[in-house]
Amino acid sequence: MDHAAVLALYDRDMREGARPDGPGARVERHHTVVRQVGPPHGWNGVVWSDLDETTADAAIAEQVRYFAGLGREFEWKLYGHDLPVDLGKRLRAAGLRPRPEETLMVAEVADLPLDADVPDGIRLLPVTDAAGVDLVADVHEKAFGTDGTRLRHQLLTQLTGDRDDMVAVVALAGDEPVSAARLELVPGTRFAGLWGGGTVPGWRGRGVYRALVAHRAEVAADRGYRYVQVDATAQSRPILARLGFEPLTTTTPYVSA
Repeated sequence: MDHAAVLALYDRDMREGARPDGPGARVERHHTVVRQVGPPHGWNGVVWSDLDETTADAAIAEQVRYFAGLGREFEWKLYGHDLPVDLGKRLRAAGLRPRPEETLMVAEVADLPLDADVPDGIRLLPVTDAAGVDLVADVHEKAFGTDGTRLRHQLLTQLTGDRDDMVAVVALAGDEPVSAARLELVPGTRFAGLWGGGTVPGWRGRGVYRALVAHRAEVAADRGYRYVQVDATAQSRPILARLGFEPLTTTTPYVSA
């Protein structure tokens, strides 16, 4: 993989050319910043910027004022290659708080093993209704220890919209949800995103996460996407690397207070 070329393509397609991530969201291009304003319970934040030492502080202050005026918390998604090189320090000085760093990893769908076996005792259930969304949120809360309310609203909104750009799946052991994940398909780009992959503690290390990656990559291949990408945690990065994903850069969410 030509890392520099793929990263440049990712920046152009997925960040500078960002599309709304669901019904009711809008993307705004304001001078040197691209931001999303989400619906209630949706995601708000900055996805791309073109800044330097002379423009960064003013642009940060402008976004803080803008989202504060809307009464919204927001996230500035900082990538490791973004400029200026001290942009993270400037975001912290403006009152934004960094969350744990992740790694942007990308693979060509054609290079991935799409025939990963589903572990014995596990069946994969497509999410098509509110009951399935509840299962996803339940896994999310147990796997990550965080509130799944926003995720529940997001998935319900996407399922009831007229777009066909999200696929969610739950892994069940009997009737118990033990892992869940979703695939975000971005029309007009070459990238499909793997999001929300999480497995409850008692089922980690048994191949469930790997099976969900293969399932979603197969869907992306069927839809004609060339690449799949994921913001990988330290826990999932070794699994993804073994499957053929390659790191391109880091990404750190900076969130408003």
